[in-house]
Amino acid sequence: MNKAELIAAIADDAEISKAKAEFALNSAIDTIIKAVTKGDSVQLIGFGTFSSGKRAARMGRNPKTGEPLKIAAAKTVKFSAGKAFKDSVNKRKK
Repeated sequence: MNKAELIAAIADDAEISKAKAEFALNSAIDTIIKAVTKGDSVQLIGFGTFSSGKRAARMGRNPKTGEPLKIAAAKTVKFSAGKAFKDSVNKRKK
């Protein structure tokens, strides 16, 4: 499912226009991005948690030459699926 298909599904399910569904989806995504960028986590009960993490600097190798190189430290985004989401994917019943 791509973004356009998701917008159409939201519009149908919520009985709103596609424009309003797109606005709502974009607003939710933007809010999650802003919160995680600030270092906060966003927890959606039953769905999952978006958060940021740190990846330490490390040594790597150029696969072509075998030459060692430094890989800089970086921030990364994490998503941890909630129990209800995992159970739904695995078709477990409550």
